[in-house]
Amino acid sequence: MTERKNWISALNAIPSNELISTVKELTEDWLVRPKSIPQSGLGVLKINDSAYNESFFLGEFPFASAWIEAQTPQGQTAEGAAQVMDDRVEVAETLALCDAILSEKLPGWELVSALVEKGMMIRKATDQERKQILACTQVDFSLLDDVGDENVEA
Repeated sequence: MTERKNWISALNAIPSNELISTVKELTEDWLVRPKSIPQSGLGVLKINDSAYNESFFLGEFPFASAWIEAQTPQGQTAEGAAQVMDDRVEVAETLALCDAILSEKLPGWELVSALVEKGMMIRKATDQERKQILACTQVDFSLLDDVGDENVEA
C-alpha cells in the first residue's frame, strides 16, 4: 500500500467528479463532521531575496483545506485532513474523508486504496511524459565547438 504522505497527491490525480461521486456513494449513510471550518481561497508564496535578505511575494495559488471526523453506522470513527492546491472546498473535504477511511481502514477502504493506486499510476505516467518533454528540449552545446571561426585568416 502507498505511504500516507502520498495519498492526497495520488487521489488528486483522479478526476474530481469521479473521486467525489465514488466517495459520496461509499459514505452516504455516514456522519461526517468538520473538526475545523473548511476553507478555500488563495495562498501566497513568500520568498526571501538572497542578495538583500528582504522578503517578497512571488505569486498566488488556489488553496483549500479540510479537517473532518467520520463515523460509520457501526460506530467506527476516524479523522482525516487534506490541504490541496485547488479552490474547491468539496475536493478538500473528499480528500480528507479518503484520508480518514484509509487511516483507520473503515468500510470501503479497499476501494479508496484502489483509487490511490490508480492515482499513483497517473502520476507516474505524467512524470514520465514530463521527462520525455524535457529531454527533447535539451541543447547539445558541444556541437558549437565543431563550427570553426570564419573570421580567422588561414
